[in-house]
Amino acid sequence: MKSAVLDNLPASLRRSLSKLGADLSTARRKRHLTAAMMAERIGVAKSTYSRMENGDPAVALGAYAMALFILGLEDRLRDLIDVRTDDAGLLSDEARLPKRIRPRKDPTPL
Repeated sequence: MKSAVLDNLPASLRRSLSKLGADLSTARRKRHLTAAMMAERIGVAKSTYSRMENGDPAVALGAYAMALFILGLEDRLRDLIDVRTDDAGLLSDEARLPKRIRPRKDPTPL
């Protein structure tokens, strides 16, 4: 059964996936690896690896992660959604800060 997500992908996301695939292809070729070598090292069929280089959104994230590992680029995945650079999340945290800070009343007198 085909996922509804694939039917609803925005054009900008499709372009991003295409760029990811093209960049994967470039990185592979810079390392003088064939597509068959990459597929074998990832543990997928050559046709699946070909789909990865085409930016196919149906390919599992684990396959892309393994490709990054093989190319020595796994740190890119680790830092993809870094909470320290999540501007929307940081602004949300800031918006939840209290307007005033009141000292607590000490329940036990001295």
